[in-house]
Amino acid sequence: MATVNVYLTFNGNCKEAFDFYKSVFGGDYPYVGTFGEMPPQEGMTMPEEDKNRIMHISLPISKETVLMGSDTGGEWASGYQQGNNFSLSINADSKEEADKLFNGLSAGGRITMPMNHTFWGAYFGMFTDKFGISWMVNYDDPAKAQQ
Repeated sequence: MATVNVYLTFNGNCKEAFDFYKSVFGGDYPYVGTFGEMPPQEGMTMPEEDKNRIMHISLPISKETVLMGSDTGGEWASGYQQGNNFSLSINADSKEEADKLFNGLSAGGRITMPMNHTFWGAYFGMFTDKFGISWMVNYDDPAKAQQ
């Protein structure tokens, strides 16, 4: 069965916000990655000012819930606005479940990133549904997990 978590987006202060949340909830970050740590992508250059922004951070806040987030930047920054800076993130149990949920929920909406295999080892996609809610669908294939 899929799990759903909240994914928060910030405009340069993601780490500061997550350090605050960590001071309240406690716990540790299983992962913190910056845009500068991403592998180079053909035809794309990373502006120097974006390299230290958070690409992904996660903070488990209960057995069932993980608070996740990132900074926005580049072409994505123009759409940032407080109040629309969150998505619901679904973690599926299989690639088939991920495709079913992505295809079903995105029907009539706007796909911003089609489901595809990522450099971090997940099968992942993003969209805004027909009601204006932003979603992320993720499947962490154990066979492709980073070591």
